[in-house]
Amino acid sequence: MTDAAPSRAQRFAALVAPAAHRAGYTGHGSNARLARDTGMSESSVSRMLKGQAIPELGFFPALAEKVGVSLLDLLAEMGIPPESLQPLSETGSSQVRSPFISPAEAAERLGLSDPVGREMLIATIERLKRLEEQQDQPEPGNEHGGAAAQM
Repeated sequence: MTDAAPSRAQRFAALVAPAAHRAGYTGHGSNARLARDTGMSESSVSRMLKGQAIPELGFFPALAEKVGVSLLDLLAEMGIPPESLQPLSETGSSQVRSPFISPAEAAERLGLSDPVGREMLIATIERLKRLEEQQDQPEPGNEHGGAAAQM
């Protein structure tokens, strides 16, 4: 019988859990403190540290900061190659005119094969697009910039 390779969530926990411990998140209440400091729920922190789940990407910057792990390392653990995260000025001008890809194509290119992970990424991207669209639309009755603009 062969041992199964560790899951992505287990590898993520192997990176984050010791870092959280080194950053002082130890003892009673440590999960609650890490949750409060990162904006995650306590149950999400618990599942993450046990290697049962990976937090949503939106929590990565705060998590990286609080546990003292590079954001690039967290993203690399998710299978996102660090070179794909370089600023455009470092990757060359050919990247500037990249063709549009769908959220499903992004999941495919990132190598996400887990159906739940793929759906989470797609749903997150679609939600962010809806939020952007809502911010770009004026509030009802405020199409002309509000009272200050009408003066």
